[in-house]
Amino acid sequence: MGDVLLDYFRSALPEELASVLGDTLKAVESGDFLTVLQTPEIQILLGHQDDDNTRSTQLKDFPSWSDYIFHRLGLILSNRTGETGVPIEQTPAYRQNLFFLAAVAALYAFLQSNVTGPPLPFTSAEILLPKDITSSTTALSKLRADLVASLSADGVAAFALTPNMELLCLAETILVSPPIQKYVEHSFWARLRVNFIHQRLLSEPAPSLQKAIYDDLATVERMILSRSPEKEAKDLHVHFLLERAAIHTHHGFDKKAKADLDQATSERKFEFALTGLMGKRTKFQQKDTSQLLVLARSAGSETTGSSEETASKPKALDLNDDTLFESISFTKAAPTEIQNESSLPASLASLDPENQPKLDPLDSVILLELASSITNTNPADGITREETIPYATRVLEGGSSNWQVYTQALLVRSRIEGYKSRTMERGLLQLQALVDQVIADTSGQATTDAETGTQVTSFLPKAQEGESAPVNERLRYVFSLCSPSRWELEAELAARWVSLGGLRTALEIYERLQMWAEAALCYAATEKEEKAKRIIRRQLFHATNGNDEAADPDEEKWEGAERDPAPGEAPRLYCILGDIDADVAMYQKAWEVSGKRYGRAQRSLGQRYFSRKEYAEAAEAYELSLKTNSLNHPAWFALGCAYLELLRFKDAVEAFSRCVQLDDEDAEAWSNLAAALLHLRPKTSTNEDGELSEAKVTNHPRTDALKAFKRAAALKHDNYRIWSNVLAVAGSTNPPSWSDVVNAQRRICEIRGATDGEACVDDELLELLVRHVVQADGGFDVSKPGLPRMVNELVEKHIKPLITVSPTLWNTLATLYMHSSRPGSALECHEKAWRAVTSQPNWETKGEKEWDGVVQQTVDLVDAYETLGPRERTEGLGAGSGELVAKDWKFKARSAVRSVMGKAKEAWEDSAGWEKLKERLDELKNRD
Repeated sequence: MGDVLLDYFRSALPEELASVLGDTLKAVESGDFLTVLQTPEIQILLGHQDDDNTRSTQLKDFPSWSDYIFHRLGLILSNRTGETGVPIEQTPAYRQNLFFLAAVAALYAFLQSNVTGPPLPFTSAEILLPKDITSSTTALSKLRADLVASLSADGVAAFALTPNMELLCLAETILVSPPIQKYVEHSFWARLRVNFIHQRLLSEPAPSLQKAIYDDLATVERMILSRSPEKEAKDLHVHFLLERAAIHTHHGFDKKAKADLDQATSERKFEFALTGLMGKRTKFQQKDTSQLLVLARSAGSETTGSSEETASKPKALDLNDDTLFESISFTKAAPTEIQNESSLPASLASLDPENQPKLDPLDSVILLELASSITNTNPADGITREETIPYATRVLEGGSSNWQVYTQALLVRSRIEGYKSRTMERGLLQLQALVDQVIADTSGQATTDAETGTQVTSFLPKAQEGESAPVNERLRYVFSLCSPSRWELEAELAARWVSLGGLRTALEIYERLQMWAEAALCYAATEKEEKAKRIIRRQLFHATNGNDEAADPDEEKWEGAERDPAPGEAPRLYCILGDIDADVAMYQKAWEVSGKRYGRAQRSLGQRYFSRKEYAEAAEAYELSLKTNSLNHPAWFALGCAYLELLRFKDAVEAFSRCVQLDDEDAEAWSNLAAALLHLRPKTSTNEDGELSEAKVTNHPRTDALKAFKRAAALKHDNYRIWSNVLAVAGSTNPPSWSDVVNAQRRICEIRGATDGEACVDDELLELLVRHVVQADGGFDVSKPGLPRMVNELVEKHIKPLITVSPTLWNTLATLYMHSSRPGSALECHEKAWRAVTSQPNWETKGEKEWDGVVQQTVDLVDAYETLGPRERTEGLGAGSGELVAKDWKFKARSAVRSVMGKAKEAWEDSAGWEKLKERLDELKNRD
């Protein structure tokens, strides 16, 4: 098979064990799982044979088949009679490693029958289960139902119709055995894989399984890093990184997945780049335009593609569109047209984009996982799809050398093409072909599913000889690819039909798979809530009159007694009922049915309470949900918002801190964290001496709030409200963070200047900023880097062009110019400030406040004329010529005063302001 785990296991085996386990190991690698499961030791474990230790152990004495197997395994492994000189086959080490290989074989057989195909050459129930079980259809169905129920975790049920569930349960039972875990270190990696497969059987991630998976990831990584390089299997760490990236992507940790993919790319020395190239995409296109493509080359590969296609692969359907080309037709002089060619390595710039070399399968996996992480991280919009599809196209057009890798590339492409009108048909047909590939045999005719006994017909013609591959090739990269199971593919196909309006086809698939929740949601989305409720209630309740068999499915409302026991998916079904009816009682029922483990129930309760503004109840609900899953980012965010409404600012800080720990690119969480920090006040507590002491979350809440707002602003660079918060908080710290004030005010002017004008400038804070820089000890020198230059650029480039009628802003600019040896500009600003005040309509007939403002501005203008007018001009064409700023300053000053007094004589004569102006006018006259 070439699976990295088996290679790793083989490299670590002692020679004496390797010799006796060689045939078994080869059987697992070649996909001959039946041979492994029929070895005498495994037959004893399964109860088909007995030895002295297991003879008295019977299935009827145990609550489940898994418990029965676990007990028998413990009895077999407890035999420690292996002494020196006995055959190696009788030693505990041999049995431990043999059972480990049996667990791996069972896991791979499960994947073969559910994910990759081809169909198993044996019926797993007949091989694993007692004959008295397999001889009775009822007993077999009950045992399998019990196995499925045993895989429920945290209130989340496993897929009810999972075929060959006994294979997965056998693998899991062996790998959790303490002797296996203690003496076979590779069992942690196998158990990691089993747990992840288990997680993917569930309708949503279970927190307890997620914790177990990540604990095993840490253990496996330590194990791999501790190995000596000479004993390490080829690309061992790369395989681990790709598997971990797939796990990260499944759980929504896209940043971690990207980091692992980047590391794997580096270790592989794999070169690729998403770039633009001139070419044509449609048959009627006249001019070349830039087209996205991925240039990629595996380490050591040739610069051109190979004409030999020896590897088998699934059939890729043609587009057959009357407008679009099958693939982009690039300009022949392609290498000279590459955008940003200087940034591309020479090995990529020299590639022929229409004939790139075949990629190593591991490098193809990197591209496909990267495409999946992009889709998972970004919103589902056209730009994201345009960025994603070149990765899948590169794998397909390069002709991947592995069946499953090529299959995954077809799946990725079909997902993207399902959203474009001209590629929608091929995307749907390709997805259907992939479903047929997994479910049906390659005979091209109706086949019988070995497990369900139902007839499965192939939608497309019979596969050709080159369109199939042996099981070992299919399974080799299945863990890194995170290939979906057959029912996941069918559910995806149903969802695709829903998006295209094929509701009936989608419902047929959901009902055949008994995905009642999805079927109900399908009806609810088409405003058929009553039909959706009937589907859900039928799974949870008996008929109203108690007679289920006589009930009419189309008319019965299923309002009878609750089913006992409740179905495995009961918590989810109750929550869907709660969503449809907005009934909090259904969420509470879901919480109770799950044994208070189904976090979604409490999250839904929290949403309902929050919408009703019942914030205390909402906070309590979110707290309960986080006890089951402390890694749920939306729940922490909602809890923080509830705490803010309740004025529990310390708790809000803790909640939003958890948010940014889980996702440090959540701008809203950073902003809310800052808002909560601003409200923190030190709390008092009593120490051992009975004296009051302070207990603080942080010693510098305002400074920390500024840091949080700055982080939010960096993430949402165009959100002026966040920048306004940065500006306000930066100006209120002690001492103020003046550089942040400058940056924030500049960004606000850039965002809102065109629409808000001078209103987007904080005039009071700008005045404080200018006073600070002009009074600094080092002087105000705008020629040197530093705060003075930053303030000057802010004023000249961003604020001055926006000022229209604000006297405060003109006065502030005057102060700045006066201290930077620009008297002409300073006097001009004083004049504009005076005109702004005196141009206000009817100022002379308004209140005393307006009158005093005009008086003060007039006095300030006179003072400016008196101070600046006689100075020598230092700006403009007259600079250095000895010309005065305003040689007629006395005349202008007297004219300004007389103008104001003339307009205000009737209303304000004999007032204090009038006398002040009169006194200032007399002083000007006396200077003549």
